[in-house]
Amino acid sequence: MDITDFYDTFFEEAEELLADMERYLLELDVDEPDGEQLNAIFRAAHSIKGGAGTFGFDVLQKTTHLFENLLDHARKGELELRRDLIDIFLETKDMLSDQLSAYRNGEEPDQEAFEYICATLQRIALEEMGQSLEGDSVAAPARPEPEPTAAGAEDSGARRIVALLNVAEKDRDLLVEELGQLGEVLTHGGDAARYEVTIESSISDDDIEAVMCFIVDADQLEIVPVASAPAEPVSESVAPAPTPAPAPVAATPEKAAEPKKAPKAAKGKAKSTGRGAGESTSLRVSVDKVDQIINLVGELIITQSMLDQTVSELEGATNGALENGMSLLQRNARDLQEAVMSIRMIPMDFVFSRFPRVVRETAGKLNKEIELVTEGASTELDKSLTERIIDPLTHLVRSSLDHGIELPDEREAAGKPRTGKLVLSAKHQGGNIIIEVIDDGAGLNREKLLAKARSSGLAVSDAMSDDEVWQLIFAPGFSTAKEVTDVSGRGVGMDVVKRNIQGMGGHVQIMSAPGKGTTIRIVLPLTLAILDGMSIKVGNEMFILPLSAVLESLQPVKEDIYAMAGDDIVLKVRDEYLPVVAVHEALEVPDAKTGITETIAVIVQGEGRRYALLVDDLVGQQQVVVKNLETNYRKVPGVSAATILGDGSVALILAITGLHRLSQAKKEQRRPVKKPALEALTDPELET
Repeated sequence: MDITDFYDTFFEEAEELLADMERYLLELDVDEPDGEQLNAIFRAAHSIKGGAGTFGFDVLQKTTHLFENLLDHARKGELELRRDLIDIFLETKDMLSDQLSAYRNGEEPDQEAFEYICATLQRIALEEMGQSLEGDSVAAPARPEPEPTAAGAEDSGARRIVALLNVAEKDRDLLVEELGQLGEVLTHGGDAARYEVTIESSISDDDIEAVMCFIVDADQLEIVPVASAPAEPVSESVAPAPTPAPAPVAATPEKAAEPKKAPKAAKGKAKSTGRGAGESTSLRVSVDKVDQIINLVGELIITQSMLDQTVSELEGATNGALENGMSLLQRNARDLQEAVMSIRMIPMDFVFSRFPRVVRETAGKLNKEIELVTEGASTELDKSLTERIIDPLTHLVRSSLDHGIELPDEREAAGKPRTGKLVLSAKHQGGNIIIEVIDDGAGLNREKLLAKARSSGLAVSDAMSDDEVWQLIFAPGFSTAKEVTDVSGRGVGMDVVKRNIQGMGGHVQIMSAPGKGTTIRIVLPLTLAILDGMSIKVGNEMFILPLSAVLESLQPVKEDIYAMAGDDIVLKVRDEYLPVVAVHEALEVPDAKTGITETIAVIVQGEGRRYALLVDDLVGQQQVVVKNLETNYRKVPGVSAATILGDGSVALILAITGLHRLSQAKKEQRRPVKKPALEALTDPELET
């Protein structure tokens, strides 16, 4: 059995342990440390050390050994915690992450960085406690050497029975081999339900458990101490007994005879390993495999749509039965799609858990006191979107800390608490997820933004609404910072934030009140793979509108149509004047209805604004598979993606705000260029 088969499991679980370690370190109150949190941090380091030793990752094992010893002193109260020590612990965690990444990529970790962090940890021990962490740590081998098995050898340590419960044969053989590396295997035998290995070793129960739990779950282990009565070593060729031998257990004192069960992993605050009894029904699956299933479900939906189209064209007595069957197929396909898509959904805690560290470090650089609050961490979002939203969200958080929340003295002078509050929240709304970054800072200054925009050469006016003024911060190169810092102020990033969010099919809204704070709202679709849409017809072409953007539809009447300056038209809908977008003009579709009162106005919303789209007909609602145009063709203005309809034809999925911008651009092209007056071209000196 090749132990490298378990590398991926170790890497994944070690990453989870490091993430837990960082979270607990950030939550730790240095004035009144929580013993349970300290124990959890210690156990995380301990488990990583055990796994690293098993797999021969020497640098990782030696670093965690030193770190574990220091944490042990801290949890025993022998090392007084301070903020600067927590910073070093976080730096150590980062170093462990780098070492883990190096081993994962088949490389050796940076030796200079390794020596630096070891020296740092040793320095803390000497300065704070007057003792070294060295002992047998850095020089220790990756694995304990097996003790001699010859008769008459000295006792090498305590004897224990390690019981393997319901462990597969291939895993069982590997575990017996690994136990042989930890000490001397005296006997082993049993059946699939319970296989007992008697081991004599100086290794602690916790170390045995740490090694075993990277291969099996904690509830599949029992470690039972036995009396040190002599037992003959048994070779691997000895046939296993049909039932567990009770003799060694009976020879122990009554109290010691009770099986000691390995501690449950990943439970509450005391989470110690990435796997535990509660996860025995879970299965680690490659994202590529899930994506393949999603693609197949997408093709199934296209096929089902084609069948729907065919059935609708059939006539006869059997048509009713076919329609019933198709209705059932459609329902089952949707259930399958939702079940498969749920596999890709992960909680926003995956994103939010990164920000306590970001806020802590950024606030320290800015000399600000910040309280971070997260809400809706269990709200789920497609995995691909959670990974892509991290960078934009990080930029927004840094911007709120730098530009939004005031310095403690300024807050106090304004009658606010010295500690500023930053809230990260997530919630579902319709077919979207709403992510908000909320601060209780000074808010945006309208006049300052307009003045900066004018000095930057942007076309602005005092008649602009607050929403339009707030959106200026997303203009390329726009910044109101008085000086450039390593946090922000260069005028780059916010435009990229908006562009990236739009690339995910979302948009950004800003709400701000002077002296009270600012809320930046990100609206994203839950998934990019499959879309609930409304089919519309313009001329002879079929288009798809995202159903989540459609508010209502109506037949325009002449009394509600108003012409604005130039050739802009608005439609009055319940005392609200909405910009009209003629789809056939924006996309240059021939043979479409041109009279406004002949068309249907679909009221849609995009990026917080409402529009009236003029279309020929509403065809109906349907679920469509999203196909990326940029991947296969190029970016098309006013269009977000494409899909395949039931008849095999391709329909474009429209982007609401992009369509409005395209419509405005087409109108600008049609407007005549104003020529200068003749007098302006007359130069008296050229007259003869």
